[in-house]
Amino acid sequence: MTGGASAAPTGAASPLPGSDTATRRGTDPDESSATSAGEGSATSTGRGTDTGRGTGPTGGAGDATAEVDPGSATAVATGSGRFGRPGRPLRRSSFLIGFTGALGVLLAYTVFLGIRNASGILVLVVIALFLAVGLNPAVVRLRRWGLPHGLAVTLVVLTLLLLIIAGLVALVPPMVTQTGQFIEQLPSYVEELRRNRTVNDLVVRYDVMQRVQELANADTVGRALGGVLGGAQLIFGTIFRVLTVLVLTIYFLAYFDKLRDLGYALVPRSRRQRVSLIGDEILTKVGAYMVGALSIAVLAGATTFVFALVVELPYPFALAVVVAVTDLIPQIGATLGAVIVSLVGFATGLPVGIACVVFFVLYQQVENYLIYPKIMRRSVEVNEVAALLAALLGVALMGVVGALIAIPVVAALQLILREVVLPRQERR
Repeated sequence: MTGGASAAPTGAASPLPGSDTATRRGTDPDESSATSAGEGSATSTGRGTDTGRGTGPTGGAGDATAEVDPGSATAVATGSGRFGRPGRPLRRSSFLIGFTGALGVLLAYTVFLGIRNASGILVLVVIALFLAVGLNPAVVRLRRWGLPHGLAVTLVVLTLLLLIIAGLVALVPPMVTQTGQFIEQLPSYVEELRRNRTVNDLVVRYDVMQRVQELANADTVGRALGGVLGGAQLIFGTIFRVLTVLVLTIYFLAYFDKLRDLGYALVPRSRRQRVSLIGDEILTKVGAYMVGALSIAVLAGATTFVFALVVELPYPFALAVVVAVTDLIPQIGATLGAVIVSLVGFATGLPVGIACVVFFVLYQQVENYLIYPKIMRRSVEVNEVAALLAALLGVALMGVVGALIAIPVVAALQLILREVVLPRQERR
């Protein structure tokens, strides 16, 4: 009797898992449903956590399931259980992998087409952005002097507009005047050619007059008018681009601080301070380069203007503006401006042309070895070989605009390489 009585509690203390579960599920429907839902949760997430199962008195799965908090991360990951047990994850079949890869290729091709179709607008945005970065130091300086932000931006933009208008006033009237003089003197040029015996022999030999009459028909006139309309379209397109760049530059200047803070906010917080420091340094270098380049260009234009007045070149202010604009192009701009002014000098007279060549050779030596190092190398610090390669690559990719932004881009990449890439390679 004693053994039987003692055997009964022992047997009850360690019942079979199957019988105990069946008994409890049969007596309490609510507990059964909770246990089944909990087992689904434990099966999907806690199958590998044997520690939770061994903490209960019987070591059953129902105790471990009952301890799952509905508001915990495990319950969130597995779901509430109201909508059934979660299924198995999709297998990485060859069809699914191929379909995903095809979608990726299609998306990349769509992005490429979008960038190619919007390349003209993107170039204008890049130009406006670099102008804003270059003009922002002037806005900051005016704000330090006590001016409000809006008034500082307005003064900088008005100064830029005055420079553009001065350049147009200097360049357009000489072009119009010289074109009118050429049209007025064109009949005298034709008469002189007709009096030339050699020219008359060539006209008779190659039937030049007959070819001219064949070309002077309706189709030729239509193509000529089309060319005129194309020229008008080019002029209006250029005006539209200039206005677009100007408006974008104003907006970038007005919201420069907000755009910069927004860009830094997209970086994770753990890296935001370092990225902001490097970004501010890059913006400082780009702004210093733009200010330095404008200073050198203005100095070159002023020197050319004084020289043109001394040697009595025609349209000295227009030639000074041409030299200043071409001097903004790195590496080749100064030479291009010198060639243009020298050609005008040789057209004026041989001694004037020789004087132009000598002047620009001497001035370029002074600019390259005295002016440029003091103004640019302290702020940008770009290797000369890297600057030359960047200028050539920029011209090949984006033309004159690429040549203008090549040096700031190289300065930014050089800073990232020195502060981020090389220290990371040293720590490995």
